[in-house]
Amino acid sequence: MAGKADGEASRLDDAARAGWLYYVAGNTQDEIARKLGVSRQSAQRLVSLAVTERLVKVRLDHPIAKCMELSMRLKERFGLLGCEIVPSDPDAPNSMTGVAQVGAVEMERHLKSHHPKIIAIGTGRALRSAVEQLPPMDCPQHRIVSLLGNMMSDGSATAYNVVIRMAERANARHYPMPLPVFARSAEEKKILHNQEPVHNILELARQADVTFVGVGNMGLTAPLFVDGFLTRDDVRSLDRAGAVGEITSWVYDAAGKLIDGLVNDRVASSPLMVNPANPVVGIAAGEAKVQAILGAMRGKLINTLITNEHTAELLLES
Repeated sequence: MAGKADGEASRLDDAARAGWLYYVAGNTQDEIARKLGVSRQSAQRLVSLAVTERLVKVRLDHPIAKCMELSMRLKERFGLLGCEIVPSDPDAPNSMTGVAQVGAVEMERHLKSHHPKIIAIGTGRALRSAVEQLPPMDCPQHRIVSLLGNMMSDGSATAYNVVIRMAERANARHYPMPLPVFARSAEEKKILHNQEPVHNILELARQADVTFVGVGNMGLTAPLFVDGFLTRDDVRSLDRAGAVGEITSWVYDAAGKLIDGLVNDRVASSPLMVNPANPVVGIAAGEAKVQAILGAMRGKLINTLITNEHTAELLLES
């Protein structure tokens, strides 16, 4: 048993070495084969293994002209502070891989600041994917604060809460919000927000130097519905009210205006700011997210966008 484990560790060591030689040192596969004393086919397999086992992470560092043009047009049309467009995979136009990598680069840029920052973060699949791309860092000068609760209604942890994971990667102080995503009533929400620890977290979120959020679509494919936060009746009521998207569980219409009443009365998340002074970075991609992203930009709920080429084209066509 020990021999098998040792063999696996040795294979991963060889894969990591091959990956470094190929992606960092710029060696050809023939050169790697010679340096590692293996066949060219084995060198090729080791390089592939390094990627599949995530021993190396590849980031594209070239401003592709079309992506730059799409970025410029979106910034001009929606008055964005920033916009990063990554190339799309023609066979997987809704893939989040490149988007998550660029999101991680932007997070890393803020975390590298020696000046102490408050970094507010939402939740969801896109943000979790970005945080997973972060390298280990040592940033005790920063404070990472959650914008929304980390509990389901039964007290279990939400599946895509990322503030703790980000804090672990960055070795930074963090402030998870000890609340359910939705209170049972507007009255309960008021009581919860009046608790001193929660009040302090909400104040930190208000002061954030930079905020990272996902952008969720509505309908029966909405993450809030799929993950069990909304009922089918909730979704129908929101559809009738014109809902197109949500950010940290706050639901808004096509103009980016918050829906009056309904589940918004019970959202325990930090309030959304309209036309914020500091960067609010929305990370989202995919055809299902187009109307939600449009609403968020029209309503000035986000002022920076990270998405892919295919989504950017659909946004401009709309």
